[in-house]
Amino acid sequence: MRIDFVLLVAAYVLSQFFRSFLPVLTGVLERDVGANAADLSNAAGVWFLAFAAMQLPVGWALDRLGPRRTAAVLLGLGGGGGALLFGLAQAPWHIVVGMGLIGVGCSPVLMASYYILARVYPAAMFATFASLIVGVGQTGNLAGSLPLALAVEAFGWRSTMLALALACVVLALILGRVILDPPQVTDAPAGGLMSLFRIPGFWLVLPFMLVSYAPVAGIRALWSGPYFTQVFGSDARAIGYYTLAIGVAMILGTLAYGPADRMLGTRKWLNVGAATAGIGLLLWLALIPPATVFGVLSVMVAIGFITSSYAVVIAHGRAFLPPHLVGRGVTLVNLCGIGGAGVAQLITGGIFASAGQVAERPEAAFQPVFLYYAVALAAGLTLYLFVRDRTD
Repeated sequence: MRIDFVLLVAAYVLSQFFRSFLPVLTGVLERDVGANAADLSNAAGVWFLAFAAMQLPVGWALDRLGPRRTAAVLLGLGGGGGALLFGLAQAPWHIVVGMGLIGVGCSPVLMASYYILARVYPAAMFATFASLIVGVGQTGNLAGSLPLALAVEAFGWRSTMLALALACVVLALILGRVILDPPQVTDAPAGGLMSLFRIPGFWLVLPFMLVSYAPVAGIRALWSGPYFTQVFGSDARAIGYYTLAIGVAMILGTLAYGPADRMLGTRKWLNVGAATAGIGLLLWLALIPPATVFGVLSVMVAIGFITSSYAVVIAHGRAFLPPHLVGRGVTLVNLCGIGGAGVAQLITGGIFASAGQVAERPEAAFQPVFLYYAVALAAGLTLYLFVRDRTD
């Protein structure tokens, strides 16, 4: 692999870290800044929404300016600036704004690598390589679990965030020097965003993407922390272990799905199977949650493994795209995935706050959250059943 491609994957590790590290900081942020679970839900939601809002301009920039300037500028200014504000936060709204800026900074890195992948590497390998990128990138999930808990214990959360701000800036400067932009497509027909919706089959992938990533993202990036804290009294180190297990499951699931589309000759039915199993597991947590830490963790780990077909959904959408619309097309699919997760974070934050006012048991406040995820995923799956299966 090219060195610029490898470095973009390293930047994606940071992106995965930032979308999943809040559960470990649940206790210290409430103590030092006064940020409760609802505040952290809003912060996580703003990260996803800012990330999603940037996908259309990122797609345009990839097609017109190339991945070098797009990734370097946004990661340096947004990622570095947001992590700096987070590290200096004195109030919950500082956390929310900082997470929004970090979302802007992280928004181009996966799509820049996918753009290079789609333009340089064989089309038939897209799903395998895309899953490999996501799988490697999800080591950021692991870094945002136990290693982060240990770093916070050793150096404090503020120093840790300031170090991450510096890492974003340094990596952005390196990317600005080493990324090689693929040649622009000069002989393609004119076409913009609306051209994507005239491609038969492509737009039917989008509603499913809106809801398929939200459950695993929400559980790993937020709800696992408050659940284990409030229901079982777990401390930061214990939550680090639990989220580490969920993160490992997500990596293994992503890597398992990668080559499966070529082995089985389908992308659609891989995604249908993943969503169906995910609905069943979410209903388990929503209706009859296990009474032990191990039981709940086992279900969350299973959700992490089974629903990690994110790259296969993107690959399904990418298979409909002509070369001159690859940048805008894959970023639109990604917008739906990240934006759907962000909207779900805000909705579930409100659901949790309302349920918590009347819940007699700690776990009862979380059950409507999991029920929402199950119902939304079922609705998206129903529409996805009408999409045409397509592989490269």
